Amino acid sequence: MRASKHPLVVLTGPTAVGKTALSVALAKAIDGEIISADSMQVYRHMDIGSAKVTKEEMAGVPHHLIDVLDPTEEFNVVLFQQMARQAAEEILGRGHIPIVAGGTGFYIQALLYDIDFTENDEDTALRHSLEEVARQSGPEALYERLRAVDPESCESIHAHNVKRVIRAIEFYEKTGKKISDHNREQRQNESPYQFAYFVLNDDRNLVYQRIDERVDRMMEQGLVEEVRALQAMGCKRDMVSMQGLGYKEILSCLAGEISLEEAVYRIKRDTRHFAKRQLTWFRREKEVIWVEKTDFDHNSQSILAFMQDFLREKAIIL
Repeated sequence: MRASKHPLVVLTGPTAVGKTALSVALAKAIDGEIISADSMQVYRHMDIGSAKVTKEEMAGVPHHLIDVLDPTEEFNVVLFQQMARQAAEEILGRGHIPIVAGGTGFYIQALLYDIDFTENDEDTALRHSLEEVARQSGPEALYERLRAVDPESCESIHAHNVKRVIRAIEFYEKTGKKISDHNREQRQNESPYQFAYFVLNDDRNLVYQRIDERVDRMMEQGLVEEVRALQAMGCKRDMVSMQGLGYKEILSCLAGEISLEEAVYRIKRDTRHFAKRQLTWFRREKEVIWVEKTDFDHNSQSILAFMQDFLREKAIIL
């Protein structure tokens, strides 16, 4: 271990697995502060659909990258990387341990291995033409174009994430190289951190059950009203913030395209699919420590003790 490396803890896993409660308990145990690696909780006014951590759940632990952007603003991996790096430096400056908690694997990877996203933004003609393809022919047509040149990227990019699909095609067209190959090479970077990368997991059926229960709870808490309020603020479907699970389905319902019952069904189904894709991503990552809740009989204190022991062994904490 190089003396210059700073400590950092990652706690991730599929949606609804229980990351929030465990991250807060870990932060209290090791004098840490939490950096959110969630692409939706960064937005103000998007509390219900993002399952945003509440003040009560934070239990006095400082949280960063939550409620820092308006829904009309764009958030992406480059911005996350910059903001998370700055937050980590500030946390370390206070003598605390940064804990990156959330389920967006691409964001975590970007921070952990200092991935270079430098690209030529001056030539935007290709990007505009690809955006036009998406408008005229739909996101699926664009997605198939990506699949033809870089099928591996399609495993980690959703068809409706038009901006990431465009970036992947653009990268290939400009460099002749697949962005999946570029990202794989970047993952070989030596991390600037002395880190531990925990992936919390549970029995699949239990995760799926919690997803269904969470969606039902969101509906009871007023997800439809939250989306209506966002529309009133000027939020539109093509905005990055409105691509999140729960939001785009309710927007379709409010537009009269599908029933509320169908919207709820789709949110549950697509969230289960998302959890599956998250696990696929984490299985490809290196230096991951899997924390299977079933191995600990779902005892949170035992899981916490295991994580602390591991952090001491790696000299991340004393």
